[in-house]
Amino acid sequence: MAKKSDAPWIGAHVGRNGSLASTIDAAEAIGATAIQIFGSSPRVWRTVMPKADDVAAFKERRGKSSVRAVFLHAAYLVNLASASADLYAFSTQSLIDHLKIADIIGAEGLIFHLGSCKGGDRDTAFEHEIAAMKRVLESVPGKTKLIMENTAGGGDKIGASIEDVARIYKAMKSDRVKICYDTAHGFEAGLVSEYTSDSVKKLFDAWEKAVGMDAFAALHANDSKTLTGSHHDQHENIGEGHIGIKGFEALCADARLHALPWLLETPGFDGNGPDKKNVDTLRSCFA
Repeated sequence: MAKKSDAPWIGAHVGRNGSLASTIDAAEAIGATAIQIFGSSPRVWRTVMPKADDVAAFKERRGKSSVRAVFLHAAYLVNLASASADLYAFSTQSLIDHLKIADIIGAEGLIFHLGSCKGGDRDTAFEHEIAAMKRVLESVPGKTKLIMENTAGGGDKIGASIEDVARIYKAMKSDRVKICYDTAHGFEAGLVSEYTSDSVKKLFDAWEKAVGMDAFAALHANDSKTLTGSHHDQHENIGEGHIGIKGFEALCADARLHALPWLLETPGFDGNGPDKKNVDTLRSCFA
């Protein structure tokens, strides 16, 4: 296992108290060295672009903080796999807008869910995903990454398997396309029945063979309220779910994952989202 001094950046999804700069304060308060935020409301299509003075204050505050990596998370409404022309168009534009925000504030990238074909043809859904992602990247030139997140599956969702994610990643042929592995989603999708030293090695051996470890930009570190293979996406605080402390110790022991920021999306022990206890608990798993 890694020494604590070798542990990766432990981050969290943090909320905004009005300004972008407030997210840095929220991170500092819980001991996070990386953050994930929403650039605009995740529950509506309309995107509000940040004002120049808010961006400047955010960058200044970040530069003086211990926060080393910033990621945005896309709107929950986004579904690039949809057969609905309207939903597909809205989803593509939403990703363009949110990736622009990520670029403006100097974030590493935008993490998004691949969506569901909802009973439609899966091959067509993959074609839609790839075409839309290419349009998003063309619309927002630069270095900011577009980051696919694996899913828990169920409901005809795309991205529950290594093969799904690898299919899109290989088709994109872009160094701006990356992957975020969610520990709860992988467990809920049945990629592992439990995280042990053997299963973690086999899992990331498979990822490494399929896409290479350079394909990864971050991890979402979440315990799971539901059983392995449930295909039901429900996060739990670290050590309180079916993955458990032993599972996270096994994940933390894989040195291939140490170069990645680990981002918490847990409900919080006080019910208000990722907190210091979750950060400290995860950090303690790097013995």
